[in-house]
Amino acid sequence: MLRLFTLAAVALTVATVAGLILLWPGHVDSQVAQGVAVESESATVHKVEEGLCVGFSGQQCLLATATIESGPEKGKRIKLQLDAGGFDPDVDPGDKIRVAKAPEPPPGSEAVAGTGYTLQDFERREPMLILAGLFVLVVLAFARWRGALSLVGLAISLVIVLLFVVPAILDGKSALLVAVVGSMAVVLTTIPLAHGIGAKSLAALLGSAASLILTALLAVVFTNLAHLTGFSSEEAIFLQIGNADVSLQGLLLAGMVIGALGVLDDVTISQASTVLALRRANPALPFRRLFGLALDVGRDHVSATVNTLVLAYVGAALPILLIFSAADLGVADATNLEVVAKEIVATLVGSIGLICAVPVTTALAALLAVREDPGSLEDYGHAHAHSH
Repeated sequence: MLRLFTLAAVALTVATVAGLILLWPGHVDSQVAQGVAVESESATVHKVEEGLCVGFSGQQCLLATATIESGPEKGKRIKLQLDAGGFDPDVDPGDKIRVAKAPEPPPGSEAVAGTGYTLQDFERREPMLILAGLFVLVVLAFARWRGALSLVGLAISLVIVLLFVVPAILDGKSALLVAVVGSMAVVLTTIPLAHGIGAKSLAALLGSAASLILTALLAVVFTNLAHLTGFSSEEAIFLQIGNADVSLQGLLLAGMVIGALGVLDDVTISQASTVLALRRANPALPFRRLFGLALDVGRDHVSATVNTLVLAYVGAALPILLIFSAADLGVADATNLEVVAKEIVATLVGSIGLICAVPVTTALAALLAVREDPGSLEDYGHAHAHSH
Protein backbone atom coordinates (compact mmCIF):
# COMPACT_ATOMS: atom_id res chain seq x y z
CA MET A 1 0.00 0.00 0.00
CA LEU A 2 2.87 2.38 0.80
CA ARG A 3 4.32 1.69 -2.64
CA LEU A 4 0.94 2.33 -4.28
CA PHE A 5 0.56 5.65 -2.46
CA THR A 6 4.11 6.59 -3.41
CA LEU A 7 3.42 5.84 -7.09
CA ALA A 8 0.27 7.99 -6.93
CA ALA A 9 2.26 10.88 -5.41
CA VAL A 10 4.95 10.50 -8.09
CA ALA A 11 2.31 10.55 -10.83
CA LEU A 12 0.78 13.65 -9.28
CA THR A 13 4.21 15.30 -9.17
CA VAL A 14 4.92 14.46 -12.81
CA ALA A 15 1.53 15.86 -13.87
CA THR A 16 2.13 19.04 -11.87
CA VAL A 17 5.61 19.55 -13.35
CA ALA A 18 4.18 18.99 -16.85
CA GLY A 19 1.48 21.56 -16.10
CA LEU A 20 4.07 24.07 -14.91
CA ILE A 21 6.09 23.59 -18.10
CA LEU A 22 3.08 23.88 -20.41
CA LEU A 23 1.56 26.88 -18.62
CA TRP A 24 4.79 28.70 -17.76
CA PRO A 25 4.41 32.32 -18.89
CA GLY A 26 6.61 33.90 -21.50
CA HIS A 27 7.54 37.57 -21.46
CA VAL A 28 4.45 39.33 -20.10
CA ASP A 29 4.06 42.89 -21.40
CA SER A 30 0.74 43.81 -19.81
CA GLN A 31 -0.70 47.33 -19.89
CA VAL A 32 -2.94 46.63 -16.89
CA ALA A 33 -0.91 48.72 -14.44
CA GLN A 34 -0.88 51.85 -16.56
CA GLY A 35 -2.54 54.63 -14.60
CA VAL A 36 -2.55 52.51 -11.43
CA ALA A 37 1.10 52.01 -10.57
CA VAL A 38 2.91 55.36 -10.47
CA GLU A 39 6.65 55.67 -9.96
CA SER A 40 7.31 57.35 -6.63
CA GLU A 41 10.15 58.28 -4.29
CA SER A 42 10.43 58.23 -0.51
CA ALA A 43 10.46 61.50 1.42
CA THR A 44 10.50 62.73 5.02
CA VAL A 45 8.11 65.43 6.21
CA HIS A 46 9.70 68.30 8.18
CA LYS A 47 6.88 70.79 8.58
CA VAL A 48 3.12 71.01 8.03
CA GLU A 49 1.44 74.42 7.88
CA GLU A 50 -1.34 76.39 6.26
CA GLY A 51 -0.52 78.47 3.22
CA LEU A 52 -1.85 79.75 -0.09
CA CYS A 53 -3.15 77.05 -2.41
CA VAL A 54 -1.25 76.51 -5.63
CA GLY A 55 -3.18 78.07 -8.49
CA PHE A 56 -5.95 79.55 -6.28
CA SER A 57 -5.18 83.05 -5.06
CA GLY A 58 -6.44 83.87 -1.60
CA GLN A 59 -7.45 80.30 -0.73
CA GLN A 60 -5.79 78.57 2.21
CA CYS A 61 -4.51 74.99 1.93
CA LEU A 62 -2.49 72.58 4.06
CA LEU A 63 1.12 72.47 2.85
CA ALA A 64 3.95 70.15 3.86
CA THR A 65 7.69 70.70 3.54
CA ALA A 66 9.62 67.48 2.89
CA THR A 67 13.00 66.20 1.76
CA ILE A 68 13.26 63.54 -0.94
CA GLU A 69 15.18 60.49 0.35
CA SER A 70 15.59 58.45 -2.85
CA GLY A 71 15.90 58.74 -6.61
CA PRO A 72 17.79 61.19 -8.83
CA GLU A 73 16.65 64.23 -6.81
CA LYS A 74 17.61 62.81 -3.43
CA GLY A 75 18.17 65.59 -0.88
CA LYS A 76 15.89 68.06 -2.68
CA ARG A 77 13.54 70.03 -0.45
CA ILE A 78 9.98 70.21 -1.78
CA LYS A 79 6.55 71.55 -0.84
CA LEU A 80 3.39 69.49 -1.14
CA GLN A 81 -0.24 70.53 -1.12
CA LEU A 82 -1.91 67.92 1.11
CA ASP A 83 -5.64 68.64 1.01
CA ALA A 84 -6.04 68.40 -2.77
CA GLY A 85 -8.93 66.73 -4.54
CA GLY A 86 -10.87 66.20 -1.31
CA PHE A 87 -8.08 64.03 0.10
CA ASP A 88 -6.93 65.35 3.49
CA PRO A 89 -4.38 62.89 4.96
CA ASP A 90 -3.19 63.12 8.56
CA VAL A 91 0.45 64.00 7.85
CA ASP A 92 2.73 65.04 10.72
CA PRO A 93 6.38 66.17 10.90
CA GLY A 94 8.67 63.14 10.87
CA ASP A 95 6.30 60.98 8.78
CA LYS A 96 7.75 58.93 5.93
CA ILE A 97 5.75 59.39 2.74
CA ARG A 98 5.88 58.54 -0.98
CA VAL A 99 5.83 61.39 -3.49
CA ALA A 100 5.33 61.31 -7.25
CA LYS A 101 6.58 63.73 -9.86
CA ALA A 102 3.73 65.94 -11.04
CA PRO A 103 3.33 66.11 -14.84
CA GLU A 104 4.49 69.33 -16.44
CA PRO A 105 1.69 71.43 -18.00
CA PRO A 106 1.69 71.64 -21.80
CA PRO A 107 3.54 74.71 -23.21
CA GLY A 108 1.24 77.69 -23.63
CA SER A 109 -1.49 76.27 -21.38
CA GLU A 110 -2.95 78.20 -18.45
CA ALA A 111 -2.35 75.30 -16.02
CA VAL A 112 -0.17 75.98 -13.02
CA ALA A 113 2.91 73.81 -12.60
CA GLY A 114 2.59 73.69 -8.82
CA THR A 115 5.33 72.43 -6.54
CA GLY A 116 6.59 69.69 -8.88
CA TYR A 117 5.57 66.77 -6.61
CA THR A 118 2.33 65.31 -5.26
CA LEU A 119 1.68 63.15 -2.21
CA GLN A 120 1.30 59.56 -3.43
CA ASP A 121 0.96 57.60 -0.20
CA PHE A 122 2.53 56.89 3.16
CA GLU A 123 5.72 54.81 3.39
CA ARG A 124 4.54 51.54 4.94
CA ARG A 125 7.39 49.14 4.22
CA GLU A 126 9.41 49.77 7.38
CA PRO A 127 6.59 48.94 9.86
CA MET A 128 5.61 45.95 7.73
CA LEU A 129 9.20 44.68 7.77
CA ILE A 130 9.26 45.05 11.56
CA LEU A 131 5.99 43.11 11.81
CA ALA A 132 7.32 40.41 9.46
CA GLY A 133 10.47 40.12 11.57
CA LEU A 134 8.34 39.77 14.71
CA PHE A 135 6.28 37.07 12.97
CA VAL A 136 9.43 35.13 12.07
CA LEU A 137 10.76 35.38 15.63
CA VAL A 138 7.47 34.16 17.12
CA VAL A 139 7.30 31.22 14.70
CA LEU A 140 10.91 30.21 15.40
CA ALA A 141 10.50 30.63 19.17
CA PHE A 142 7.49 28.33 19.35
CA ALA A 143 8.01 25.88 16.46
CA ARG A 144 11.83 25.98 16.22
CA TRP A 145 13.21 23.74 13.44
CA ARG A 146 9.80 22.84 12.10
CA GLY A 147 8.85 26.50 12.19
CA ALA A 148 11.93 27.35 10.13
CA LEU A 149 10.93 24.75 7.54
CA SER A 150 7.39 26.12 7.52
CA LEU A 151 8.76 29.60 6.80
CA VAL A 152 10.78 28.19 3.91
CA GLY A 153 7.58 26.55 2.65
CA LEU A 154 5.75 29.89 2.95
CA ALA A 155 8.49 31.57 0.91
CA ILE A 156 8.20 28.86 -1.78
CA SER A 157 4.42 29.33 -1.88
CA LEU A 158 4.82 33.07 -2.44
CA VAL A 159 7.44 32.46 -5.14
CA ILE A 160 5.09 30.07 -6.97
CA VAL A 161 2.25 32.61 -6.83
CA LEU A 162 4.39 35.59 -7.88
CA LEU A 163 6.56 33.90 -10.51
CA PHE A 164 4.05 31.46 -11.99
CA VAL A 165 0.39 32.01 -11.07
CA VAL A 166 0.15 35.79 -11.55
CA PRO A 167 2.32 36.07 -14.72
CA ALA A 168 0.65 33.02 -16.31
CA ILE A 169 -2.81 34.52 -15.79
CA LEU A 170 -1.63 37.86 -17.22
CA ASP A 171 -0.17 35.89 -20.14
CA GLY A 172 -3.68 34.74 -21.07
CA LYS A 173 -3.50 31.18 -19.74
CA SER A 174 -6.60 29.59 -18.20
CA ALA A 175 -6.80 31.15 -14.72
CA LEU A 176 -8.52 28.09 -13.22
CA LEU A 177 -6.00 25.65 -14.67
CA VAL A 178 -3.10 27.85 -13.56
CA ALA A 179 -4.56 28.05 -10.04
CA VAL A 180 -4.98 24.25 -9.79
CA VAL A 181 -1.46 23.54 -11.08
CA GLY A 182 0.04 26.28 -8.90
CA SER A 183 -1.86 25.02 -5.84
CA MET A 184 -0.65 21.46 -6.44
CA ALA A 185 2.91 22.76 -6.77
CA VAL A 186 2.53 24.49 -3.40
CA VAL A 187 1.15 21.34 -1.77
CA LEU A 188 3.86 19.09 -3.25
CA THR A 189 6.65 21.31 -1.96
CA THR A 190 5.40 22.64 1.38
CA ILE A 191 3.99 19.45 2.92
CA PRO A 192 7.13 17.28 2.51
CA LEU A 193 9.33 20.21 3.45
CA ALA A 194 7.52 20.96 6.72
CA HIS A 195 6.44 17.44 7.66
CA GLY A 196 8.99 15.09 6.17
CA ILE A 197 8.69 12.34 3.54
CA GLY A 198 6.66 9.37 4.68
CA ALA A 199 3.23 7.93 5.30
CA LYS A 200 1.78 11.04 6.93
CA SER A 201 2.85 13.33 4.10
CA LEU A 202 1.71 10.87 1.43
CA ALA A 203 -1.80 10.66 2.86
CA ALA A 204 -1.96 14.45 3.30
CA LEU A 205 -0.73 15.05 -0.27
CA LEU A 206 -3.31 12.77 -1.85
CA GLY A 207 -6.09 14.07 0.40
CA SER A 208 -5.20 17.67 -0.46
CA ALA A 209 -5.13 16.87 -4.19
CA ALA A 210 -8.59 15.27 -4.05
CA SER A 211 -9.96 18.23 -2.11
CA LEU A 212 -8.47 20.78 -4.52
CA ILE A 213 -10.00 19.01 -7.52
CA LEU A 214 -13.40 18.86 -5.79
CA THR A 215 -13.16 22.55 -4.85
CA ALA A 216 -12.34 23.48 -8.46
CA LEU A 217 -15.28 21.46 -9.79
CA LEU A 218 -17.71 22.97 -7.28
CA ALA A 219 -16.39 26.45 -8.07
CA VAL A 220 -17.00 25.96 -11.80
CA VAL A 221 -20.51 24.51 -11.33
CA PHE A 222 -21.83 27.07 -8.87
CA THR A 223 -20.15 30.07 -10.45
CA ASN A 224 -22.04 29.21 -13.63
CA LEU A 225 -25.30 28.41 -11.82
CA ALA A 226 -25.15 31.70 -9.91
CA HIS A 227 -24.13 33.60 -13.08
CA LEU A 228 -21.10 35.15 -11.37
CA THR A 229 -19.15 37.18 -13.92
CA GLY A 230 -16.26 38.66 -11.91
CA PHE A 231 -17.16 42.18 -13.07
CA SER A 232 -18.28 43.44 -9.65
CA SER A 233 -14.90 44.52 -8.24
CA GLU A 234 -12.83 47.66 -8.80
CA GLU A 235 -9.94 45.44 -9.91
CA ALA A 236 -12.09 44.17 -12.78
CA ILE A 237 -12.45 47.75 -14.03
CA PHE A 238 -8.65 48.18 -14.11
CA LEU A 239 -8.26 44.89 -15.97
CA GLN A 240 -10.83 46.01 -18.56
CA ILE A 241 -9.24 49.44 -18.97
CA GLY A 242 -5.85 47.80 -19.40
CA ASN A 243 -7.21 45.47 -22.12
CA ALA A 244 -5.89 42.49 -20.17
CA ASP A 245 -6.35 39.12 -21.86
CA VAL A 246 -7.82 37.70 -18.64
CA SER A 247 -11.14 35.97 -18.09
CA LEU A 248 -12.65 37.72 -15.07
CA GLN A 249 -14.80 34.69 -14.31
CA GLY A 250 -11.71 32.50 -14.55
CA LEU A 251 -9.93 34.85 -12.16
CA LEU A 252 -12.82 34.51 -9.74
CA LEU A 253 -12.57 30.71 -9.92
CA ALA A 254 -8.82 30.81 -9.40
CA GLY A 255 -9.29 32.93 -6.29
CA MET A 256 -11.67 30.34 -4.85
CA VAL A 257 -9.19 27.50 -5.39
CA ILE A 258 -6.18 29.35 -3.96
CA GLY A 259 -8.27 30.67 -1.06
CA ALA A 260 -9.19 27.11 -0.06
CA LEU A 261 -5.56 26.01 -0.26
CA GLY A 262 -4.58 28.03 2.79
CA VAL A 263 -6.23 25.74 5.34
CA LEU A 264 -5.93 22.41 3.51
CA ASP A 265 -2.40 21.71 4.70
CA ASP A 266 -3.42 22.15 8.32
CA VAL A 267 -6.47 19.88 8.08
CA THR A 268 -4.97 17.06 5.99
CA ILE A 269 -1.73 16.87 7.98
CA SER A 270 -3.66 16.87 11.24
CA GLN A 271 -5.90 14.01 10.11
CA ALA A 272 -3.03 11.90 8.76
CA SER A 273 -1.02 12.56 11.92
CA THR A 274 -3.96 11.58 14.15
CA VAL A 275 -4.47 8.29 12.31
CA LEU A 276 -0.81 7.30 12.49
CA ALA A 277 -0.54 8.32 16.14
CA LEU A 278 -3.56 6.13 16.99
CA ARG A 279 -2.06 3.26 15.02
CA ARG A 280 1.25 3.51 16.84
CA ALA A 281 -0.51 3.74 20.21
CA ASN A 282 -2.66 0.67 19.47
CA PRO A 283 -1.47 -1.46 16.53
CA ALA A 284 -4.46 -3.80 17.00
CA LEU A 285 -7.01 -1.18 15.88
CA PRO A 286 -8.87 -2.30 12.71
CA PHE A 287 -9.56 0.05 9.81
CA ARG A 288 -13.15 0.90 10.81
CA ARG A 289 -12.22 1.74 14.42
CA LEU A 290 -9.13 3.68 13.39
CA PHE A 291 -11.12 5.66 10.84
CA GLY A 292 -13.92 6.41 13.33
CA LEU A 293 -11.64 7.63 16.12
CA ALA A 294 -9.65 9.89 13.81
CA LEU A 295 -12.85 11.22 12.25
CA ASP A 296 -14.09 12.30 15.68
CA VAL A 297 -10.99 14.48 15.99
CA GLY A 298 -11.55 15.75 12.44
CA ARG A 299 -15.11 16.85 13.20
CA ASP A 300 -13.92 19.08 16.03
CA HIS A 301 -11.15 20.47 13.86
CA VAL A 302 -13.42 21.16 10.90
CA SER A 303 -16.05 22.95 12.99
CA ALA A 304 -13.42 25.41 14.22
CA THR A 305 -11.71 25.76 10.83
CA VAL A 306 -14.92 26.41 8.88
CA ASN A 307 -15.85 29.11 11.39
CA THR A 308 -12.41 30.66 10.87
CA LEU A 309 -12.81 30.53 7.08
CA VAL A 310 -16.27 32.13 7.14
CA LEU A 311 -15.19 34.90 9.52
CA ALA A 312 -12.15 35.63 7.35
CA TYR A 313 -14.43 36.26 4.35
CA VAL A 314 -16.85 38.32 6.48
CA GLY A 315 -13.95 40.43 7.74
CA ALA A 316 -12.80 41.09 4.18
CA ALA A 317 -16.34 42.05 3.12
CA LEU A 318 -17.08 44.22 6.20
CA PRO A 319 -16.95 47.59 4.34
CA ILE A 320 -19.47 46.27 1.81
CA LEU A 321 -21.75 45.02 4.58
CA LEU A 322 -21.61 48.44 6.27
CA ILE A 323 -22.63 50.17 3.04
CA PHE A 324 -25.58 47.83 2.50
CA SER A 325 -26.65 48.16 6.13
CA ALA A 326 -26.56 51.97 5.90
CA ALA A 327 -28.61 51.79 2.69
CA ASP A 328 -31.22 49.71 4.56
CA LEU A 329 -30.96 46.98 1.94
CA GLY A 330 -32.62 43.74 2.93
CA VAL A 331 -30.56 40.60 3.51
CA ALA A 332 -32.17 38.80 0.58
CA ASP A 333 -31.49 41.71 -1.80
CA ALA A 334 -27.94 42.20 -0.52
CA THR A 335 -26.97 38.55 -0.93
CA ASN A 336 -28.28 38.59 -4.49
CA LEU A 337 -25.78 41.27 -5.51
CA GLU A 338 -22.68 39.77 -7.15
CA VAL A 339 -20.24 41.60 -4.91
CA VAL A 340 -21.75 39.70 -1.94
CA ALA A 341 -22.80 36.53 -3.75
CA LYS A 342 -19.27 35.78 -4.94
CA GLU A 343 -17.99 35.86 -1.34
CA ILE A 344 -20.78 33.54 -0.22
CA VAL A 345 -20.09 31.08 -3.04
CA ALA A 346 -16.34 31.22 -2.35
CA THR A 347 -16.90 30.58 1.36
CA LEU A 348 -19.26 27.65 0.80
CA VAL A 349 -17.18 26.07 -1.97
CA GLY A 350 -14.01 26.32 0.12
CA SER A 351 -15.77 24.97 3.19
CA ILE A 352 -17.21 21.97 1.35
CA GLY A 353 -13.81 21.14 -0.11
CA LEU A 354 -12.27 21.49 3.34
CA ILE A 355 -14.86 19.25 4.99
CA CYS A 356 -14.49 16.57 2.32
CA ALA A 357 -10.72 16.60 2.81
CA VAL A 358 -11.21 15.21 6.33
CA PRO A 359 -12.85 11.83 5.56
CA VAL A 360 -10.80 11.39 2.37
CA THR A 361 -7.46 12.00 4.09
CA THR A 362 -8.52 9.96 7.14
CA ALA A 363 -9.51 7.01 4.95
CA LEU A 364 -6.28 7.16 2.96
CA ALA A 365 -4.17 7.35 6.11
CA ALA A 366 -6.13 4.52 7.76
CA LEU A 367 -5.76 2.28 4.69
CA LEU A 368 -2.05 2.91 4.75
CA ALA A 369 -1.77 2.45 8.53
CA VAL A 370 -3.49 -0.93 8.81
CA ARG A 371 -1.46 -2.44 5.98
CA GLU A 372 1.97 -1.30 7.14
CA ASP A 373 4.10 -2.08 10.15
CA PRO A 374 3.70 0.71 12.77
CA GLY A 375 7.47 1.19 12.86
CA SER A 376 7.54 1.97 9.12
CA LEU A 377 5.00 4.78 9.46
CA GLU A 378 7.43 7.35 10.85
CA ASP A 379 8.14 10.25 8.51
CA TYR A 380 11.77 10.50 7.49
CA GLY A 381 13.28 13.44 9.29
CA HIS A 382 10.19 14.10 11.43
CA ALA A 383 9.47 11.24 13.81
CA HIS A 384 7.04 13.06 16.06
CA ALA A 385 3.44 13.71 15.16
CA HIS A 386 2.10 17.11 14.18
CA SER A 387 0.16 18.58 17.09
CA HIS A 388 -2.40 21.33 17.53
